[in-house]
Amino acid sequence: MDNTDTLLEAGLGFTADFDKPGGFIGMEAVRAQKAQKRLRKRLVGVQVLDPEPMVYHGDLVLRDGAVVGDLRAASYGHTLGGGVGLSMVAHPDDGGKVTPRWLREGAWEVESAGVRYPAMASLKPLYDPDNSRIKG
Repeated sequence: MDNTDTLLEAGLGFTADFDKPGGFIGMEAVRAQKAQKRLRKRLVGVQVLDPEPMVYHGDLVLRDGAVVGDLRAASYGHTLGGGVGLSMVAHPDDGGKVTPRWLREGAWEVESAGVRYPAMASLKPLYDPDNSRIKG
């Protein structure tokens, strides 16, 4: 997350206290974005499906062959068995929005060191997305 991303795009809208006396810096902008019900950018988890390659901060993230973002953080996910990262992806259409369906229906790739690797993207955590391990 950087200074060009909003709380809602980063999935942190739940941290905003809209009832806080005096509000907070950017509160009206967050309210306006929330009212639009359209997030063109979203922070998503990305996993490379091939267990061999490492991925790095700055690697490109592609959907259907077009660059839609880059990895903001990346590492090897030993539990998941492959390279993983977080990417702020942007829908290529001005009126489009990043939704679970848009993520599911695309062909995802990560380009690392000039090589493209098949990948998947998700708004949910890549490890235990339903919290079933925590809930027992």
